[in-house]
Amino acid sequence: MSSGESFYGGIPVFRGFTSLMDPALYAPLPDDWSIGVADIVDSTKAIAAQRYKAVNMAGAAVIAAVTNALKGREFPFVFGGDGASFAVAPDDVELARKALAATATWVREDLDLTMRVALVPVRVIRAQGLDVRVARFGPSANLSYAMFSGGGLAWADAAMKRGEFAVEEAPAGTQPDLSGLSCRFEVMPAARGLILSVLVMPARGVDPQAFRKVIEDIIHLVERSPDAGRPVPPQGPPLKWPPQGVEFEARTRRGGPLLARRASVLAYTLFVYLIMRFDIKIGGFVPSLYKRQVVENSDFRKYDDGLRMILDCTPQLERALNDRLAVAAREGVVRYGLYQQDAAMMTCFAPSALRSDHVHFIDGARGGYASAATALKAMT
Repeated sequence: MSSGESFYGGIPVFRGFTSLMDPALYAPLPDDWSIGVADIVDSTKAIAAQRYKAVNMAGAAVIAAVTNALKGREFPFVFGGDGASFAVAPDDVELARKALAATATWVREDLDLTMRVALVPVRVIRAQGLDVRVARFGPSANLSYAMFSGGGLAWADAAMKRGEFAVEEAPAGTQPDLSGLSCRFEVMPAARGLILSVLVMPARGVDPQAFRKVIEDIIHLVERSPDAGRPVPPQGPPLKWPPQGVEFEARTRRGGPLLARRASVLAYTLFVYLIMRFDIKIGGFVPSLYKRQVVENSDFRKYDDGLRMILDCTPQLERALNDRLAVAAREGVVRYGLYQQDAAMMTCFAPSALRSDHVHFIDGARGGYASAATALKAMT
């Protein structure tokens, strides 16, 4: 076990999302670790051009590339819609650097988007009087997702946007290992009225206790309400053939002409579709179990120095959330963005369909977190 795995693996997993803001759940990252950050430049324009899947694919590609570069070793990460953040031990930092550089090149060449990437030493963040602390939230018994607090992740993201700690793109034609990355499921229409993207960040200089109270109020509003829930249907997301994500998945594959890769993906996804559609067990793969795990493992709420959620909710609950956040904003406690749309979408990272820890990133299907972030910026 690497030093990174022993640290992160030693953090107890918590199950109740309402406990999210309990400082005792978070452990400080070791001083010699580094924070990786990535985001899409001008994601607002890409969203306006309805390139939602491409933007999400780019963000998830960061996590897939680093995971594969680390040979599946566990490390803390968070998906942000139009980007991602993670933390790595010193033993893994150069592998992460190469994966980031290659991903930035792939995003430009294959997705026609520009991705900026950076690696920031934790000790530099602490020199700013901030911290990076990590917790592990288990949405199911299958896996856990990282949660970050301390203000350090937000500072690293801002530093990246200023051009600091930049990782240069890899040479043209370099492709990261994106094995396991796909987006085969169809969008998931709202069942309760609307899909709401929620982004809540602390106002500058705010009292941490005041911010914690607002976040807990918001979580309790959602948890206690029958008017909100997971945006993934209980039976799993819709699956059709050919899937919408064929082109993206073909571009994640290495080697050979793109046309041949497309044909390969079409053939493979037809095989998968038939297995899932007719619930055919193949070896150790049980479609009904996999679908249940997809639902349980969906990453639709998280905390990375701010609260992010994708909710299937009623207009009434959206108004209640907006009212509470508007009061907190007037009091100088939070900055926030809410964005309504009619569906959610899923991007998947499943290196092995036979393991239960496949991860499924959820975003709004018509703008999602990126549009919520635009609404948040308009407040500042």
